Amino acid sequence: MKPMKKPTPVISRAATGVLLALALVTQGTLSLAGNFPAIGSLLAKKTPEAALAEMGRRLFFDVRVSGDGAISCATCHDPGQGFTRQVDKNGKPMALSDAYPGTRHFRNTPTLINVIYKADFAQTGWGWDGHMGANLNDVVRDQITETMMMNMDMRLMHERMKQDPVYVEMCRQNFNGECSSGKARKALDAFMQTLVSKDTPFDNGNLSGEAQLGQILFEGKAGCIACHNGSYFSDGEPHNTGVPENLDVFRDPLRHIAYRAVITNHGVPKADIWRRDVGYFLVSKNYRDVGSFITPTLRETVHTAPYMHNGMLQTLEEVVKFYTAGGGHDDPLAYELRPLDLNGGEQAQLVAFLRSLSSPVAPTAKKVAIPLEYEPIDDWLEVKN
Repeated sequence: MKPMKKPTPVISRAATGVLLALALVTQGTLSLAGNFPAIGSLLAKKTPEAALAEMGRRLFFDVRVSGDGAISCATCHDPGQGFTRQVDKNGKPMALSDAYPGTRHFRNTPTLINVIYKADFAQTGWGWDGHMGANLNDVVRDQITETMMMNMDMRLMHERMKQDPVYVEMCRQNFNGECSSGKARKALDAFMQTLVSKDTPFDNGNLSGEAQLGQILFEGKAGCIACHNGSYFSDGEPHNTGVPENLDVFRDPLRHIAYRAVITNHGVPKADIWRRDVGYFLVSKNYRDVGSFITPTLRETVHTAPYMHNGMLQTLEEVVKFYTAGGGHDDPLAYELRPLDLNGGEQAQLVAFLRSLSSPVAPTAKKVAIPLEYEPIDDWLEVKN
């Protein structure tokens, strides 16, 4: 997990590289914590209005938020699976996410837990490749309207809400006006702001002896803090750790078509010949960034397997073993890592610390039952919404 200096033309990342290089001068158990934002508990954010968050919860489970009424936000961000998607309807593990009917996604579903803290990383933003900015409301709009995701026309969403008396009342209560897609986004934003870790052993100061030793390794010998720092346990920056490609992206025609469509729309050259996920190159167009992905949070990882942008690692033990080996070695651009001198006991201690960053029970949300049957409206052409 301990990165080496990576040359880059971006000033902020170059400065980070200098710090990393300085941190690696000395071997052994040198503490790196002083060079990076300290890890700690999440700072409390302003709590959204309960009624607005409740409106967002209903929208989160409402399939009418998608174009053909087939999927909801909860389809891919399942509250029972850590607001990710770990298994399909048949209980089969899912490394890669589903998507809008007729297509399939090419990345692992990221968790929505603690998602409010992503706004602190405006320089890179959302998504594994950081292409969506850092404003949660903008991200909601992007995901609802994106063809591969919810494929919804906001004007249609507006009209659907105006046909539902529950939403009509919720909009009146929260906004003192009629429903609109903008109000729906604000409500979804408010609901997601409530998905915050509150009961982890790390935050409660209740670490086991093994986890305490793991924290020392995390901040020192293992060097994890170089990228996983601050209270969110992420630097919000792109890094290439050499994660093996998930070849299902290219074997599955629906996933491959979706991938090619996305990189084509973002101006990636020669989109038809890529057989790897370009990652942050989608944003920077700097070939050094091919295969780099935004550092994910380490909070609630017990509840959000599988790991990495493509779900290639299934357990925390596999993750620690991967970094102990110095990451992947098939990618010539993955030169940020080096092997770690961690024995089996130390790896177990590191896993124990990682587990301490998860709540005993993951934050969740109760599903809302939404009736989809409507009474016909007489003279509907003449009746105002």
